[in-house]
Amino acid sequence: VLGLLVWALIADTTYHLHAAYGWVMFVSIFFWIVTLLFFVTYLLQLQLKFYVIPWPLVLMIFNAAATVLYVTAFVTCAAAVQPTSWRQWDYNRRAAASFFACLTMIAYGASTFFSFRAWKGLGSNAATSQVSDHA
Repeated sequence: VLGLLVWALIADTTYHLHAAYGWVMFVSIFFWIVTLLFFVTYLLQLQLKFYVIPWPLVLMIFNAAATVLYVTAFVTCAAAVQPTSWRQWDYNRRAAASFFACLTMIAYGASTFFSFRAWKGLGSNAATSQVSDHA
C-alpha cells in the first residue's frame, strides 16, 4: 500500500518535467509489482510447488535490494521537492510522496531484518525447534 501511494502521488504530478522523478517512479512501480507477485505467490501457496527455490533467501535478497533502492528513491524524491514550485498541488503531492517513500523504505528494511531471521532460522519458537530436533 505504501509503495502504491508513492507512485500514485508522483504520477499525479508533472513528473515528466523532472528527470529525478523518473527514477522514483521506476523504483516504486517495479518493487510494487514484484511485491504484489510475491504476495500472490504466498497467498496461493505456490512456493510449496517450487520447493527447490530457497524462498527465505530469495525474499531476504529481494527485501535488501528494495531497501537500498528505496533509500536512493527517497533521497532523490526528497531532494527534488521544491517549495517554490509554481504549482502548489505538485509540491504537496511530491512532499507526501517523499514521506511515503521514507515509510516504504523503513518497511522494506524491517522486512529485510525479519527475512534474515527466517533465513537463519532465528524466528522459530520452542515447539518448532523441538519437533525439528527429534525428526
